[in-house]
Amino acid sequence: MKKSFYFCFVMLGAAWLTGCGKEDAVQLDVISYNIRLGVADDGENSWEYRRPATIAMLQDRMPDIFGVQEAYDFQIAYIEDNLPVYSSVGVGRDDGKESGEHMSIFYNTETVKLVDWGTFWLSETPEVPSMGWDAACFRSATWALMEKDGHKFYYVNTHLDHVGKLAQKNGLAVIVDRIDDINPEGWPMVLTGDFNVTPDDAVLDDLETRMLSARDNAAVTDHEDTFNGWGKSGSVIDYIWYSGFSSCDSFETVRTQYAEIPYISDHYPVMATLTF
Repeated sequence: MKKSFYFCFVMLGAAWLTGCGKEDAVQLDVISYNIRLGVADDGENSWEYRRPATIAMLQDRMPDIFGVQEAYDFQIAYIEDNLPVYSSVGVGRDDGKESGEHMSIFYNTETVKLVDWGTFWLSETPEVPSMGWDAACFRSATWALMEKDGHKFYYVNTHLDHVGKLAQKNGLAVIVDRIDDINPEGWPMVLTGDFNVTPDDAVLDDLETRMLSARDNAAVTDHEDTFNGWGKSGSVIDYIWYSGFSSCDSFETVRTQYAEIPYISDHYPVMATLTF
């Protein structure tokens, strides 16, 4: 009888400790979203018609943090006006202020805290607005040091060139080098963006030795196309990479239709849940 009581006590204690571990686990919900530039004349898919889908998607998913690509200042303002729980950091890639596309990082002010942030350009002169190598246009990356429930982490958001292969390779090398420079403490790191290359491209080889792809390492995942071309084409070119987290619990290509709008963008958002 005593042995049975002792066994039950030990098992209950183990269950309590296991339960505490699960409760104490801190998770981070991340989205990468090429929003499609709002100045493009996309007919019925133009920003003015599909913008409610963006708000509906974010209200449904409520990520802790997300990075956008191709966003113009008025698109950023639209999100902040309609979802005041989110704030953002980022600059226009053309002048380092407001002009051109922003690689902005949005964060949920109720769940994460901004510590520091900055922007650099994917070029031979990363500290100033500039075009690198064989790129077709200016390319940049925004970084932010954040904190959630006592856990600090870095978030980097970018958009690699769609034309220049050298610009893709060297631009990503600039990002990898900058990640090493800004993170001497070795905090967990998230890198999101539209890389304009498929997973088998050699451009990703060096990055794959330093970070993990959420798509390839999540416990629950998919390998759906992320670029949809308004239903006319498809490929996997949008990514969430991470390092320093204990696990990636899930990865999803968000293909849900929102606000009865056929396409939220010419890209589907991708979402991952990471555990510190």
